[in-house]
Amino acid sequence: MNLHRKGRAALVLALVAVVGMAFRVSWNALRDIAGAVGADATAATLYPFVVDGLMALALIATLVLAGRDRTFALRVLGAYTAASLILNYVHGLVPELHGRTVDWGRLADWDPANWALVLLATSLPVGSIYFGSDLVAKVLHHRPTPIPAVTANVEESTETDPKRSMADLPVSTPESITANVTALPGPVAVGFLKSTLPVKPLPSIPLPPAAPIERRAVAAQSTRAPRATGRVPEVAKSPRPRRTPEALLSEARAATADWPDGRVTAEGIRRAVRTSPANARLLRDTLLTERAASAAEVA
Repeated sequence: MNLHRKGRAALVLALVAVVGMAFRVSWNALRDIAGAVGADATAATLYPFVVDGLMALALIATLVLAGRDRTFALRVLGAYTAASLILNYVHGLVPELHGRTVDWGRLADWDPANWALVLLATSLPVGSIYFGSDLVAKVLHHRPTPIPAVTANVEESTETDPKRSMADLPVSTPESITANVTALPGPVAVGFLKSTLPVKPLPSIPLPPAAPIERRAVAAQSTRAPRATGRVPEVAKSPRPRRTPEALLSEARAATADWPDGRVTAEGIRRAVRTSPANARLLRDTLLTERAASAAEVA
């Protein structure tokens, strides 16, 4: 395990050394290109960090991200790698760039090629700002997939424990029972004759007569509540005695004895004596007539 870790660490350090040396070689060419397109000394010195630095950032984002974000980081890495390769190639083709004796803004003799190279060189810093910010935002918002925890030790898994292959039973398994088969005596052969032993039949034991089983019908009990069957028929209703008009008038007089004339209404009488609206109107008229007659006699 230690050797494996040391090998990985040595591989990472070697990669960092190679990348650093490659950056130093590319730094000279990108610095001269930046000076040729109008950058001052400080900007020309920082220009290689803008291009090759974003390549390193895209490489780290590729190792961290996954899915579409990883594809985007790979595209950024490929685009800036191609751009750096083109600028280094142009630097090797134009010797005047080495001593900075080339005309300002002139990277090629053919005008369309010169315009394309100037556009490429000047757009890389702006692209670094955009793509670098996007990659950093994707890395910060990335949620890695949780790796399931390893509960067993690797070294312990290589060991063999014979006890684990047995089932942990609280009671031992009983031994298999072997049937004790006794051979019955068969026919005995004597010469060409065969004789069999006589078998006595068992005596028959009389059984008592079976008592008849009495079957009773039991009513089934239902757990459901009885449902309403509709309106109760008139026959099933309890008979209610009917009151005569004289009895209704007597009840109305008793109920409205202390009522004022304004309260003596058909609805009030109907509720007091519990009668029909027609009877209540007749009782109202009768009571009001009686009260008017009594008032006239007093006057």
